[in-house]
Parts: sequence; C-alpha cells; structure tokens
Amino acid sequence: MKYKVTIGLENLITDPPEYLMGKRLGLLSNPASVDHHFNHASRLIHEFFPGQLKALFSPQHGFYAEKQDNMIESGHFLEPELNIPVNSLYNDTRIPTKEMFDQIDVLLVDIQDVGTRVYTFIYTVSYCLEVAAKLDKQVVILDRPNPIGGTQVEGNILSKEFASFVGRFPIPMRHGLTIGEILQFFNQEFHIGCDLTIIPMTGWKRQMVWQDTRLPWIAPSPNLPTPQSCMVYPGQVIFEGTNISEGRGTALPFEQFGAPFLYTIKIKAEADEMIKGACLRPVNFEPTSGKWQGNVCKGFQIHITSMDEFKPYLSSLLLMQLIIKHHRDEFNFTPPPYEYEYERMPIDLILGSKSLRKKLTNLEDLTLLSDQWSQELATFKSISRKYHLYE
Repeated sequence: MKYKVTIGLENLITDPPEYLMGKRLGLLSNPASVDHHFNHASRLIHEFFPGQLKALFSPQHGFYAEKQDNMIESGHFLEPELNIPVNSLYNDTRIPTKEMFDQIDVLLVDIQDVGTRVYTFIYTVSYCLEVAAKLDKQVVILDRPNPIGGTQVEGNILSKEFASFVGRFPIPMRHGLTIGEILQFFNQEFHIGCDLTIIPMTGWKRQMVWQDTRLPWIAPSPNLPTPQSCMVYPGQVIFEGTNISEGRGTALPFEQFGAPFLYTIKIKAEADEMIKGACLRPVNFEPTSGKWQGNVCKGFQIHITSMDEFKPYLSSLLLMQLIIKHHRDEFNFTPPPYEYEYERMPIDLILGSKSLRKKLTNLEDLTLLSDQWSQELATFKSISRKYHLYE
C-alpha cells in the first residue's frame, strides 16, 4: 500500500543519515510518535540505530500522555524495555539540564504538534534548542503534519509582556506551520543558534488537514482525542481561563463547552448570526472531572460544516462575549496559577493580550477583530513563509 503522506520518522528509517552513525541519541517523544503501522519511534530508532539510543525525553502530559491537566507533573523513570532513562521536561523544570544532555550527542524530536500557539510542545522543543546551542549538541526534528492545515493563520500576535509557557514568542493563535517549520522559525528569528536539522515529510501539502493525510490519529495529549478536537482547539482553549467547562472530563473535550447556568436559547440565537462554518448544537453534559464535576452543564457541541469558513479563535471569542453578556453575574475569569504563572491572569496569558479581555467584558464589537489583525498577520506570514518546507 502506498501512503499519501510519509512522515519524517519513516523517512529517517528509510534513509538513515550518515551524520547520526555512531552518535549517542536522545529522543523527545510521546504516544503519538508512531509510524503508519503504530510502531513507536523509540522502538524503531532502537532497531535501526542499535545501541545508540541512550535517553528518552517527554513533554507535558508525560511519556505515556497519562497526565490529564495543566501543572500535573510527570516523573523521571527508567523505561523498562529499553532500560534507558526517561527525562521528564514537565517536572521540577521545563528546561533540560546539562546532566540530561550529557547523556547524548544528538536529540531527535518526534512530537505531534496541533498548530496552536498555546500548545506547550513547541516551547519544550524551543528550550531544548537553547540548551543544545549552549552545549554544542545537534537537534534533528522528524517532521509531522499540522493537523489543522498549513494555509490558515488566525488571531492576534502575542504581546511580549504576556510571554509564558503557553506563548514564548510573538506568533498568532493559529500559526499554520509544521513543528519543523515553526522550530526553524524560532531558531532563526529569535537567534537561538542551534545546530538544527529537519527531516521533512513527503507527500504533505499545506492545504491538507489531518483527515487528508491517511495517517492514524493518536492523541498527543488526553484532551485532544480526535482531529476534530484539534480543529476547534485554537478557540475553545480560551475557556480554560474561565469558569466555563471546556469539556474536560467528557468524551468530547473542546468540542463541547458549557456551565450549569447557561441560557443556551439566547446565546444560540445570536451566535448563529455571527459564526460561520459551524453549527452549534445544544447539549447537556456532566463532567466526570475538572470544572463542574458531577454537575449537569448546559452548553453546545461545535459541529464544523466548512473548514474554510470556520474561524475557531474568533468564533470562541464571540461565544465568550455572548456568555458574558447574558451571564455577567455568573461568569468569571479564573485566577492564577496557570502553567507556572502565579500573578498574571490565565486569560491574558492564553489570549496574549490584555486589551482583548477588556474588549470582551466591555462588549465591544468583536466582528472587526479580523480586520484589526490583518496587518500583523500579513507580517507574520511574510516572515514565516521563509521557513515553509512544503508548498
């Protein structure tokens, strides 16, 4: 069977580069780091580079992606089959230590990103690049698709004053780059200076979403179980900064949202006039964990009807504003901490802007935001296009 898209991992195995021969290898990965046959990257690299794999590294949610929520750390341990250490990069530090990198000459990165600014995996890799540059180590990224496509970018550029682990660099909420492309962008534009190599995919086109690739979907984190959840995530993630359930603790995280106090009839009537490319279906759900655990929430499931028309970030901002409008007494922004930030408001870190929170609460016209973002997005696209590996 000929596959439509061949990922960087498979291209590495098919044509192993000479520069890796004899080197001590590390691998940053998690359960989504598999090939078409569901073989994990660690087993493939162990097989094709015998005796060279010396250490594993894991991002947020853990090597087995078993940790559900933010600020739930995963531990360091010895991988039982390969008998090599797993160094958690979401533990007492999010930055690899010199002792961790002393074990290796080259760090291989095979991580599935989801194309959204606040998803922490790209920042974990960026810290790896910085440490590798200081210690004269090489990093090789095995590229994977952006599951929500590589043609659309959306949102405001993160303000530097709101830089955090959910937004280290000034990029939009939906960046339209693969993990290889965005790390090249970080490495060059922010002068990290790492010896960085990308092993690209073959067959991937920028207009592809995950369903076009024929690749198996493995959840990169517990609350992105489907490609559909990734499509709404660039918007629905903003509800993490509020007392509205973003669907954690249900079978449809991020695809559905709500709270016990929502008046869905009024919200739907107004939202249907503003939101394009999606249908809001009223639902009741009861989270088994997280916000409103054990309480029946009234809300909506988002059904995307046109991926070209649907703007996830703008749509969720509009929805949040409608909730504020109709439930000002019940709605709240959640206080810190959030992703190891103990003073700044979580919603400001997620939005990357304080003015957006004010626009929401002052009920300013949000339909004009896309026009307001157009110039800064045009600049971002012009710069980031230099790092495109696929046309």
